[in-house]
Amino acid sequence: MEQQKLLINGRRLKETLERFADFGRTEKNGVTRLSLSEEDRKARDYFCSVCKDLGMTVKVDDMGNIYAALEGTEDKPPIVIGSHLDTVKKGGRFDGVLGVAAGLEIARTFAENHMKPRISLMVVNFTNEEGARFEPSMMSSGVLSGKFDKEIMINKRDSDGVSFDEALETIGYKGKDEFRLKEASAFLELHIEQGPILEQESLSIGVVECVVGMVCYEIEITGESDHAGTTPMTMRKDALFAANNILADARSKLGALDSDLVFTMGRMNVWPNIHTVIPNKVVFSLEARHKDPAVIQQVEQIIQGLPDFPSNEGCEIKAKKLWDRNTVWFDPQIVNQLEQSVKSLGYSYKRMVSGAGHDAQFLAGYVPTAMVFVPSIHGKSHCEEEWTPWEDCEKGVNVLLETVLNMQLK
Repeated sequence: MEQQKLLINGRRLKETLERFADFGRTEKNGVTRLSLSEEDRKARDYFCSVCKDLGMTVKVDDMGNIYAALEGTEDKPPIVIGSHLDTVKKGGRFDGVLGVAAGLEIARTFAENHMKPRISLMVVNFTNEEGARFEPSMMSSGVLSGKFDKEIMINKRDSDGVSFDEALETIGYKGKDEFRLKEASAFLELHIEQGPILEQESLSIGVVECVVGMVCYEIEITGESDHAGTTPMTMRKDALFAANNILADARSKLGALDSDLVFTMGRMNVWPNIHTVIPNKVVFSLEARHKDPAVIQQVEQIIQGLPDFPSNEGCEIKAKKLWDRNTVWFDPQIVNQLEQSVKSLGYSYKRMVSGAGHDAQFLAGYVPTAMVFVPSIHGKSHCEEEWTPWEDCEKGVNVLLETVLNMQLK
């Protein structure tokens, strides 16, 4: 007879998530808990108190990242589970915090079953993942991984002129750089999908293979301003007409490349933006995301060809590359372990990619890393309507628990 699986306490997980939501809960049952705010301090205090009650060792590094360790019997790098506690303004109850609560619940499961891990179990809260108060997003994991310069990051200021470093001091969570996460046997991040795929396909779990690569350009179109009532249509150099032509053409060409390619023209500015004046300048963004660098290369070829676009209305077109990122592939062995855990638990799942960025993509640069997704109803995230069924939250944590237990056995 097959031995019964060890599972987490779903009711307790729900209570933990609701308790975290109390720190910044909005009238519509969302959460506003900006990084290093008073609400964030209270959530951090609660996190630390739970960990200390479990007998975990709590340390804080110089970026305010919190690490709580359940010490193992062997001197090996820890198995790390976590995500972030900060939210956007009027965000939801699951984004980020689910990954931290998952680590707490797994630690509680070990404690109540009197299980001492062979490999230390560590739960982490990364500071300022959202970037909603201090830009950029994923700030602290970026510093840990060497992607961002610490001195530049700690001097970032919010809309009130308060620096990251000042806010960190104010809430009392400025620690020591010696406590930074430097190595791990694995880093596991549970997160809501923030998209509609799992719900649409009636699946409970997404085993994430990678965070897709992306590229972002700024397109600038320069024409001439003239009077809107006196200039014949044939004599105009209308930058907005040219932009309209480009948007339609780019959408058609990019849409034909690959069904998995997503692209967005998300920001547009028009000058002089007066209804009686022909627009003389339009600037808009064009970003695209795909896991295959060859597809991204095709995207760039299309964008770089825009200056020679024939339907330019007599305007000058420039395409400036703002930034890009390569696809970050997660550790194949851990991805496979997660998949085996899902199968052994009998949950419905699929392998998938992440179109959004996460702390895991930076950790993957120096630690064996993988992610698990659970469904987002209607794909909603970063809003008060964000919702993931409690049973799916529980299943996601069970997948991590099963994976941790298997890692402990090897």
